[in-house]
Amino acid sequence: MADDPVLIKKYSNRKLYDPSRSRYITLEEIARLIRQGKQVKVVDTTSHEDLTAVTLAQIILEGEKKHKNLVPVSFLHQLIQYGESLQHLFQRGVSSSLETFTTTQREAGKLWKEVAMSGWTPPGRKPDRSPKTSAEQTEQTAEALLKAELELLKESLERLEKRITDPEKSPVETP
Repeated sequence: MADDPVLIKKYSNRKLYDPSRSRYITLEEIARLIRQGKQVKVVDTTSHEDLTAVTLAQIILEGEKKHKNLVPVSFLHQLIQYGESLQHLFQRGVSSSLETFTTTQREAGKLWKEVAMSGWTPPGRKPDRSPKTSAEQTEQTAEALLKAELELLKESLERLEKRITDPEKSPVETP
């Protein structure tokens, strides 16, 4: 991650301005910066209020509009239903899941490199004796790693949903 966040100014006309590049910026461009590993901070030019969380939520909502289904509808219903009482639990759960995801992603990258170098064959599968290009091997390895990572993410999401839907097992702290 970058040392200092990229400062984005939000004007009263709802336009977002990136002073470091001296130009207006779109929500998609902000999302691209974040995907590149940069931190952003969005500030209202008049009140100097930090609008980062609102802007990032808007980016997620724009993704939902484009039918990317980033967040399950049942989860959104529960989030609205339980409101602020879930805030602490949600923040802890999502943060923990994202940490697990990034750790898994790093480990998968390391494993992928090892597998690509050794020509690994999944357990229970006979090695294919036909000559394959390294690109085919890399593609198969990447696919296997992505499937494993997807399973880990599904498990993390299921654990989070269980925490939210079963308040007896995971008491929600109230202010």
